Amino acid sequence: MTPQERELTPEERERITIVIPTKDEAENLPWVLERVTAFGGEIIVVDGHSRDATRDVATAAGARVVLDDGTGKGEALRIGAREASRDIVVYLDADGSHDPARIPEMVAAILDDQADLVIGSRMRGGSDELHSSIPEFIRLLGSELITMTINYRFGVRMTDYQNGFRAIRRELMRSLGTSEQTFTIEQEMAIKALRRKARLDEVPAHEFRRHSGKSHIVVWRVGPRYVWCLFKNIIRP
Repeated sequence: MTPQERELTPEERERITIVIPTKDEAENLPWVLERVTAFGGEIIVVDGHSRDATRDVATAAGARVVLDDGTGKGEALRIGAREASRDIVVYLDADGSHDPARIPEMVAAILDDQADLVIGSRMRGGSDELHSSIPEFIRLLGSELITMTINYRFGVRMTDYQNGFRAIRRELMRSLGTSEQTFTIEQEMAIKALRRKARLDEVPAHEFRRHSGKSHIVVWRVGPRYVWCLFKNIIRP
């Protein structure tokens, strides 16, 4: 059976905590929660103090809701790992841009003890959000530059370090000592995992457009932080 065809056994499912960081995603969250339940023994929604009904929607769907400290996605991912009771943590966004049906493929290498961190690659799976406007093109160019730099520094050949759709061993995530607060947490996770000699892998994962609402990423605002995060983590001996 190929990773793409793999189905989770009940025992494997119980090893997985699915963590969904949210902020004002009440419209999109029901679609996501309906589809992730089959792939995790524990569902945690880490909410960034939403002003809409996000927390009510999550609770009604049976997810455990935890509030973050309001500083951003980075802390939400750390809180999710601290709260997780299973040994594999799967992160995915609340806007419907990730396909939960790919979770079995995402965790396969970890379950088989072939990887410690698996990232969904938009470069291999395609993206609806990186090509059709100037800001999206800038995001794509920036992502490619980050990927090239990390690959060159550590002698690896990954294609996407920025995608939020990923699976990681819980104890590895807890031990990385990440500090980034915003969307730069994804590249920081990967760099620090590589420094720890952790095994990284990737699977093709298509990125869809968010189902409704606007993206929380503002390229002009977060761009300099991406550069600084890359620089400070790459130059460390």
